[in-house]
Amino acid sequence: MPKPRKAVARLKEYHAPIAGRTGLRLDFNENTQGCSPRVLERLHGISADDLARYPERAPVEARVARFLGLAPEQVLLTAGVDEAIHLACEAFLEPADEALIVSPTFAMYEILTSATGATVRAVPAAPNFQFPAEALFAAVNGKTRMIAIANPNNPTGAAVDPKLLTGLAETARDIVVFVDEAYFEFCGQSALEGVRRLPNLLVARTFSKAYGLAALRVGAVAGSQEMISALRRLATPYNVNGVALACVEAALADQDYVRNYVAQVRAGREALQAELLRLNVPSWPSEANFVLAAFGDAHEEFVERMRARGILVRDRSSDPGCAGCVRITIGADEHNRQLLAALRDAVGELRQRQGAAR
Repeated sequence: MPKPRKAVARLKEYHAPIAGRTGLRLDFNENTQGCSPRVLERLHGISADDLARYPERAPVEARVARFLGLAPEQVLLTAGVDEAIHLACEAFLEPADEALIVSPTFAMYEILTSATGATVRAVPAAPNFQFPAEALFAAVNGKTRMIAIANPNNPTGAAVDPKLLTGLAETARDIVVFVDEAYFEFCGQSALEGVRRLPNLLVARTFSKAYGLAALRVGAVAGSQEMISALRRLATPYNVNGVALACVEAALADQDYVRNYVAQVRAGREALQAELLRLNVPSWPSEANFVLAAFGDAHEEFVERMRARGILVRDRSSDPGCAGCVRITIGADEHNRQLLAALRDAVGELRQRQGAAR
């Protein structure tokens, strides 16, 4: 049998544990309320003839570019942020290059970088998962070709001032700085303004989270015309399907829906952090639609006790520096109320069991 390239053969396989997800899904940072009614209306209006045609990406790209305040040549629509990462790695990394990431972070940076044959160097986060600015700057060397940063970060929820990221791109003009803003709407701070003046900055967004379109797999990456042109050469002509393209415009048109959902998430985030504090469960400040909390040796049991109450949360204890940690997604008001009630019960049971064991 033909063998894959050595870089591919060495890759760690990413398995998203999405099978058997019965219950309130607070494990994958999805929108718990779903998409805008306008999107559903648009879906219902798609005809058999529409499905028979190859999709045309350019008009929707122009609409997204206007929304972002950029020229159409500065925006490429992608099959989620995952494809944007993939295209950036393929376009700019040679096997002899190095890419920097901050650990812990989204697994696909390491996987897609390594697939090119390039070397990934992980810079550990500062205490309490703060952004390790000095250590990251110090890690840059003559082989560094890309720096990938999630802001806010996943799985920690930590955010960094975008000015620091644009300053990094300004200082290292020969390095691609890829800023993943998948959770931008829940944070409100963006490095996007830097795209207008920095030729080495890429900023990615998604319609999966705040817009509730995760199943359609559509995102966008913005950068200089030259950088986006390089990504466009690699992207397949029909990388974003026609159904997704039709829904993007409807989703963008309903910003009231997005703002309402984001407001619920922010209020729920504050309530969850306050409840964790009251329960004496350590957690970290978050600017995303989730909170990372530490349950120590009881993390697996906590996940199962929440599942027994019909709520799914994500065990992140295998991530670097996250031993005993569980990530909890925040959603619409009604779901946040369910979460808090189940959290109190589950932690209460854990404490009773631990007390009995003594």
